[in-house]
Amino acid sequence: MTSTLRDTLLEEALRIFQTKGITNISLEQIMSALDVSPATFHEMFQDKEDLVLQVTQHDISRQKAEHAQLFQRVDNAVARLLSLLEMGIRDLRKVTSPDYFADLIHHYPRAWEMGQQHLAEYSYPQIHSLLNEGILQKTLRGDINIALVSKIIIEQLYMVLNEQIFPPSRYDVAEVFRSVYLYYMRGLCTEEGLKTASTHFARM
Repeated sequence: MTSTLRDTLLEEALRIFQTKGITNISLEQIMSALDVSPATFHEMFQDKEDLVLQVTQHDISRQKAEHAQLFQRVDNAVARLLSLLEMGIRDLRKVTSPDYFADLIHHYPRAWEMGQQHLAEYSYPQIHSLLNEGILQKTLRGDINIALVSKIIIEQLYMVLNEQIFPPSRYDVAEVFRSVYLYYMRGLCTEEGLKTASTHFARM
């Protein structure tokens, strides 16, 4: 079985989950939508939970690859931070099912834990490093408590995804994400940083 077929199936499965939810669609419906036979499906995935886990891991790997490409193109810390936020907004706009994140949290805790581990072990150090670089480049305020602000940025994501605070039936999660981070990041920037960030703020 080629990795290309697996990648294609994982990407399509993610699209299905993000648009239809996870619990709302049966394994038989998933196989039909992916246009694979049960035999082919079970060569790659043990069951639906394994599919969700592999989809989550695949999407994390995609994000890391995109970040690596971004960092090759952009060397300014503020521009990198804002580009990461733009990518986050873009990804959240692909989620049109109000059930997607709730399904992960409540029904697929292993996949949700994988996402949380990614935030703790990858995103937090990444943000911490970029904040430090931004201060050294004088595009971010020198009085920033780097560890605290890094923690706040991560915790704000959990707040955005908290269905008790922002019910998906009432709020567009991508717009909430934009509103939370856009103004927070603006407050972290120096005058020089605001000049650097102006094109990003305009797009966001």
